[in-house]
Amino acid sequence: METLKEKYPDAIFCGVQVGEDLAKHYRSSDIFVFPSKTDTFGIVIIEALASGLPVAAYPVTGPIDILDDKTLGSMNEDLATAAEEALKFGKPDVCVKHVQEN
Repeated sequence: METLKEKYPDAIFCGVQVGEDLAKHYRSSDIFVFPSKTDTFGIVIIEALASGLPVAAYPVTGPIDILDDKTLGSMNEDLATAAEEALKFGKPDVCVKHVQEN
């Protein structure tokens, strides 16, 4: 964590959040960036979508299985590009509906 704080001094590291505090963090965001290439399930992706957040992720197992439409987010080997596309094409209402129906 200290290495990341040094590398990204403008980033805010909020630590572990649960319950209503976690929900508040989701609600205050525009997108959710999922930076893992190895987490194969990604429950946090589903939580983010349920909160109306389009997701930016790598195109790997997990995100590929969930993000089947550009309105849910974007996948790219470059997370900055994925984030830009998620902001541009993501539709919060579609994200929520997707989780409710699947």
